[in-house]
Amino acid sequence: MSGVLAGLRVLEFAAIGPVPWCGMLLADLGADIVRIERPGSHGEPDTLGAVRRGRTCVEIDLKTPDGRRDALALAAAADVLLEGLRPGAMERLGLGPDDARARNPRLVYARMTGWGQTGPLAQQAGHDINYIALTGALHAIGTPDRPLPPLNLVGDYGGGGAFLAIGLLAAAWEARRSGHGRTLDVSMVDGSAALMATLYSRLQMGQWRDERGVNRLDGGLPWYDTYRTGDGRFVAVGALEPAFYAALVRGLDLEADLPDRDAEAHWPEIRRQFAARFASRTRDEWAAHFAGTDACVTPVLSLAEAPRHPHPAARGTGHVPAAAFLFDGVRPPPGPASTSASPQQAIQAWSSGTAPR
Repeated sequence: MSGVLAGLRVLEFAAIGPVPWCGMLLADLGADIVRIERPGSHGEPDTLGAVRRGRTCVEIDLKTPDGRRDALALAAAADVLLEGLRPGAMERLGLGPDDARARNPRLVYARMTGWGQTGPLAQQAGHDINYIALTGALHAIGTPDRPLPPLNLVGDYGGGGAFLAIGLLAAAWEARRSGHGRTLDVSMVDGSAALMATLYSRLQMGQWRDERGVNRLDGGLPWYDTYRTGDGRFVAVGALEPAFYAALVRGLDLEADLPDRDAEAHWPEIRRQFAARFASRTRDEWAAHFAGTDACVTPVLSLAEAPRHPHPAARGTGHVPAAAFLFDGVRPPPGPASTSASPQQAIQAWSSGTAPR
């Protein structure tokens, strides 16, 4: 493997949501990942698609003594272990942090859950929408009438997978210096709350109202919102700063018609005029009209359209998520497709040499 994480050995126990997404980032950056899957599952249709790429997949029955022995042998040679089961499940299998670190004191044992390892809800089922509901994030997103889930981007990937990657890399860096690993308790509810830090700060400072659709970034401002165009599609407008707002107004040819934007009482009229003007042309006509300006107007592209836009196409973003980090101006390519191996082959590959510490 090549990449900035070449030599980092990660043992990933199959899970859903943020664990494989985090593994994808690590694989794209060059980590050597062995993924343990239940017997018979590797050939199943992969609903995660490219998210599972870049691993060596081994099928191990963790409910058998031989399976647990093989899993511990892999943990003994790993730098990082990733798991996403409910609290206590790995301990009941004899694969908890104490069991694994008895074989490998340097091991970083990274645990990913929705609610965390402790607390009143630790053993309760949940999904992204539930975790962000308890942080205030879901309350803040949507229309004035109702909150709307922002896909599963905030809890699973922003609050979960991204914090998991940051935490385990920090712990692995420390382990190389200290010789001692750590157990990480990463939860989607904690990470989602951390993502809300700026908004809560604004709330405490009186710069944010605790309701939807009336604030700077939730559609409350007419110049930070989406508008339907003449062909039934949409454009996104983000002209927050005065200079950008002036460019927007000039582009809409409304300089002589709009009231002062500093008075909130004028916002309904400004929104009405914006809506009427945007409805007069198609989405792509407006995109061409505002191209090259600082009016902060962009087309709202569909999932099929977005990868074909000239900008992501020029940057090689492509159709699949990738580790979008630049090192010396070079973007690391996506990892290869996953391959399968027997537990013995994976153990032998990791046991034949010592990973850099």
